[in-house]
Amino acid sequence: MPGTVGNVVRAAPQDIGPLSAALARAFDDDPLSLYLFGGPRTRAAGLTRFFSIQLRHTYLRHGEVWTTSDRAGAALWAPPTMPRPGVTDLLRILPVLPYLSIWGRKTPDVVRLLAAYERARPHQAHWYLGTLGTDPDRQGRGVGSALLGVVLDRLDLEGIPAYLESSKERNLAFYARHGFKVTGEINAPRAPTLWLMWREPRPPVAALA
Repeated sequence: MPGTVGNVVRAAPQDIGPLSAALARAFDDDPLSLYLFGGPRTRAAGLTRFFSIQLRHTYLRHGEVWTTSDRAGAALWAPPTMPRPGVTDLLRILPVLPYLSIWGRKTPDVVRLLAAYERARPHQAHWYLGTLGTDPDRQGRGVGSALLGVVLDRLDLEGIPAYLESSKERNLAFYARHGFKVTGEINAPRAPTLWLMWREPRPPVAALA
């Protein structure tokens, strides 16, 4: 039924197509997407290609990807043991480069933004929420909370923190409801603000009783 949240399930390789398209739609109005990509058609194609590469080569292989039974969205998680992006990962995103609008005078700003982004990542062991997105026609119906909950509940039991970056200010309150707190900002010249958010594990409910 419209408005209900499907069962939360682990994504599989056959989900790459529908999830890449759903995430591209979810991030179409994201300030960072608008900054990095060109017009609407270019942005849609570039985001779809980017999320397909993320899913196929990074998160399905080394992390965890959670979706709903109707593929209404996805949460892409990296565990503490997953290596940070290296040269191989950069080479894999070469097919995305033609879609980007970062060349010329904007290039140094983007380089500084990416360098600041990597420096800000905490060194303390944590689970990293690389991407969380819900198809626009399903937003506001609990899909994102359901996708977050399946991992956050486990992290609470195991006593492990979590980390994310958000480039959309209106999402900060949503993440705050799930225990994330803003710990800093990245403000590169002429680029959108990135908010850094950290979540300490919540004590088990039984311990609070």
